[in-house]
Amino acid sequence: MLLEMTADQIILPDAPALDGLTFRLFRDKSDYASVAALMNASSAADGVEDFVTVDWVKNYLSQAADFDPHRDVLLAEIQGTPVALARVRTRLLDDGTLVLIATGSMLPTWCRQGLGRAMQRWAEERLRGIAALRPAGPRVFRSFAADTAAGTMALLGAAGYAVVRYGFEMARSFDESIPDLPLPASVEVRPVAPEQYRQVYAAINEAFRDHWSHAELTDDDYRRWIDDPAFQPHLWQVAWAGDEVAGMVLNFIDREYNEEFKRLRGWTDPICVRRPWRKQGLAKALIARSMRLLQEQGMTEAGLGVDAQNPNGALRLYESLGYRETMRFMTYEKPLDDV
Repeated sequence: MLLEMTADQIILPDAPALDGLTFRLFRDKSDYASVAALMNASSAADGVEDFVTVDWVKNYLSQAADFDPHRDVLLAEIQGTPVALARVRTRLLDDGTLVLIATGSMLPTWCRQGLGRAMQRWAEERLRGIAALRPAGPRVFRSFAADTAAGTMALLGAAGYAVVRYGFEMARSFDESIPDLPLPASVEVRPVAPEQYRQVYAAINEAFRDHWSHAELTDDDYRRWIDDPAFQPHLWQVAWAGDEVAGMVLNFIDREYNEEFKRLRGWTDPICVRRPWRKQGLAKALIARSMRLLQEQGMTEAGLGVDAQNPNGALRLYESLGYRETMRFMTYEKPLDDV
């Protein structure tokens, strides 16, 4: 289906006949700025409020056990200028399913000319090659789209993908009063010291084990977590029961996002409570504390993301605190034929 010659010459036999079109793999840090600009332009064209920085891209493309940017990121260029990218990676879920993930971005000028279809086929072929080297077991292709991204939805539908899950981005204005909710008597909120970061991360992993599509977090995931610009421990609300983490809201403020979209939004995300401390009002209390903290930082609203089918009723909880849906995202899948 495709012929890989060198990192600077990838041939896609089914690529459209566009003047000056070439394909190559990701090279090095010199590509970061181009990738950030490409992703931002693609999001804007799809009506998605998302803005990435060079530092975010550096973390996004950092090498890991399940991802090698020099083999797993394809760039399409017109006359040497990047106009589209495809990225593939894998995740092994707790139930043994190997998830083969393909995502992409494209400048709107080059949409609907066959370029996305050709790059998607490259991505699937690359993922088939990875799957062939893994132990036998269930495998599934996965991708994502916002409900405003008509082109991506059409591309995935035509390739045989179907929606399997919905997620919402939600926001809550501070114009509405913030409730004063007490913590359960058994816990207290304390700052997190650097030597406790691993403990907090382990608590996140444990708390999400009963969620859909969970995969055990790895050392690579931890490194990405602490290197992410959203890693802002001074804003966290972590509840402790003695020396144990009971629950948390890991707040952050994305200054570049706020500047781009003229907002003053802080993020109350991720949110989790470990099983022994659930159904005691802990999540609600931590979210309310988080909203007040963000308001003190000059923010006028809070945002978060949620799995619409969260098994613990998270969507209803957030709605009860005044959060409302602002964007809808879909997870698409299709089964992989036998490799």
